[in-house]
Amino acid sequence: MIGTNTRIVIAGAGSIGCYAGGCLALAGRSVRFLCRPQIEAMLRTGGLRVTDLDSRDARLDAAELSATTDPAEALAEAGVILVTVKSGATDEMARLIAVHAPADAVVVSLQNGVDNVGRLQSLLGGRQVLAGMVPFNVVQASEPDGLHVHRATEGTVLIEDRVPGLAELLDVEGFAVETHGAMPGVLWGKLLLNLNNALVALSDLPLAAQLADRRWRVILARQIEEALAVLKAASIVPGRIGGLRPALLPTVLRLPDWLFRLVARRMLMVDPQARSSMWEDLERGRPTEIDEFQGKILRLARDTGTRAPLTARLERLVREAEATGTGSPQLSPEAVLDEEAARRI
Repeated sequence: MIGTNTRIVIAGAGSIGCYAGGCLALAGRSVRFLCRPQIEAMLRTGGLRVTDLDSRDARLDAAELSATTDPAEALAEAGVILVTVKSGATDEMARLIAVHAPADAVVVSLQNGVDNVGRLQSLLGGRQVLAGMVPFNVVQASEPDGLHVHRATEGTVLIEDRVPGLAELLDVEGFAVETHGAMPGVLWGKLLLNLNNALVALSDLPLAAQLADRRWRVILARQIEEALAVLKAASIVPGRIGGLRPALLPTVLRLPDWLFRLVARRMLMVDPQARSSMWEDLERGRPTEIDEFQGKILRLARDTGTRAPLTARLERLVREAEATGTGSPQLSPEAVLDEEAARRI
């Protein structure tokens, strides 16, 4: 039975995980963080500061937090497990859950990409695994007195409607949660927006500045058009994004800057310093999730005999930046495109 006293484990306490867990703990939920040693050290010594676009600024002292690097300790009494690791760590986390978590624990994937629920299910046998989608961006920073996580965009977390009481457990201030009856479409719709992560990473621009520049939006529009053609060939229907039909996104993105600011006000409600998780991965020398975004579209394109040349170029540029290991290459829109395509922007 899911109740407000159910133990929630944040399985992979990075930026999203610490923000979600912080909001839940501030609301009085029983939360345990399974994290890397660096994050555990910051939480144990200085606590956790949680801020957001709505001017919330709250703090949890170290004594109010339960954080560990030991999966057996973290997962032993789990009732709900929120999986927030990057896609590349999904299989490893699934194996830890299979060994250490109670058989009746509910597992919720709050990860990017469209394949993680299936991967978790395949490795967790008969355990209950639900899809979820986090629409907002979280910025992480270390401070002298602990860890600071800041929600830099808006949105409501969506989860599958299969476990009574789960949404009520998770729906707290700063971390709004609702159920949705068609999560596969939601995940594909989110993937279309996540195609922009590569542009932020390659440009080194904050998200707000990048979206305010029509040259970058046109590149995103072209990526989305390629992706929509691939999805149509694969008989996949993406869900609406912020109330907007995916087919309309390229048109909206191509609007002149002044008109885009009027029409897409919600899209531009972004903290001025927010960037993408892919940018953060490049800056920290970590593998990105390019394989779950552009890579997923390219695999479908090969399977369906569909062309996606711009998507392929962006994937290649990100992989080159990963291999270099020096952070964002700080490319211009013209450098991202070939010379002929750049003249058409």
